[in-house]
Amino acid sequence: MSNDTSRRHFLKTALAVPVAMTLGSGVHAQTVAPAATSEGGALPKRKLGRNGPEVTLISLGGMMAALSPEYLDIAWSMGIRYFDTADCYLKGKSEKIIAEWLAKYPERRKELFLVSKDHPKNGPEDLLGMIDARLAACGTDHLDLFLIHGLGPGPKGKEGKGYGMDSVNWPKSDVFKRTAEKLKSSGKARMVGFSCHDAMLVECLNSAAEGGFVDAIMFKYTPFFTPGDDFDKAVSACHKAGIGLVAMKTMRNAGEVPARIPELDKLGLTTHQGLLQAVYSDPRISAVCSMIENVGQMETNTTAAREYKGPLKLADIEALKETVLAHRRTFCPGCPSCSALSAATGFAFLDISRYVTYYEQDGRLEAKDLYQSLPAESRDHGAIDLTALRDGCSFKTDYPEIIRRASRYFA
Repeated sequence: MSNDTSRRHFLKTALAVPVAMTLGSGVHAQTVAPAATSEGGALPKRKLGRNGPEVTLISLGGMMAALSPEYLDIAWSMGIRYFDTADCYLKGKSEKIIAEWLAKYPERRKELFLVSKDHPKNGPEDLLGMIDARLAACGTDHLDLFLIHGLGPGPKGKEGKGYGMDSVNWPKSDVFKRTAEKLKSSGKARMVGFSCHDAMLVECLNSAAEGGFVDAIMFKYTPFFTPGDDFDKAVSACHKAGIGLVAMKTMRNAGEVPARIPELDKLGLTTHQGLLQAVYSDPRISAVCSMIENVGQMETNTTAAREYKGPLKLADIEALKETVLAHRRTFCPGCPSCSALSAATGFAFLDISRYVTYYEQDGRLEAKDLYQSLPAESRDHGAIDLTALRDGCSFKTDYPEIIRRASRYFA
């Protein structure tokens, strides 16, 4: 949606989009439930963990500027039955928009998988006092999934930005286990888990697999991981433990890639659709949470889900990887080199990269506040060789340029 497009024109155009464009519900039979065939039917679904329900392959993120009850109508008409929000999205407006939409369509609540998140800074048990506020804000009597938002220590475990070093152990702690049991027995949350894009993501995943009680995790995921590496092993451990896995930040590196490449043309896919189907090619992943900015992106996302027929060939995924690596990025999808250095240094280069991405790709002015909220030492790169950092990154993320832009935008 361009800046000069009026809201009225946007909605008129969007509602005129024929949902029949997104036909083609052939899917991988072992992992995906077929989509409804009627217009407006739900997208294909996968089971979320061992004990969870089936959820649509696309989860609509709750941070986009276009979010409104009318925009949720469009998402529903295109088959999305999984909405994601949080206490802080759009400065609290995201949950209220969902509440307004649910008030208009109360009968849809039983078909909707609704997720919200909160920040229990004092420990997991804080969730017990937070759930009622989230329910009131969302206009519902229960959440299908309630998540700790952004679990992890933060930059070098610094208090204030993250949850402290001990938070890595929360997913296997008795305190979090008892909290999850109380939330579910109250009926206010049917599933409990956490989201994570911290440098210690692998450690958080392994902790959850060891604990065995977390229902679902939404985490930074790339289909370009190295098979058998620590990340891959941690994801498998969670999957084996029956934990539902939802990918996020997957499209962050595709903002400026070519719309088409020959390898995917033969499959009838755009580059962005191919990236989504590369994620679906991993049967451990139940859904992709996508911050869909406009109706064109919604068509791309929902068509990719409806037309998923089975895993992409490794050669096609490799072509996708080469395409992404060849174009400008501001966000490492997650590699051992960046994760190891982030855990060892006070310089918060992963967070800074994320804030530059928020500012440039999403137009989020609060990115400056997020940057300024980092401890001063976490923004100081004087002792860091940014060129070596870039060269060590598996995805060659251009940290010298990113930090230069961060200074220009936020300092």
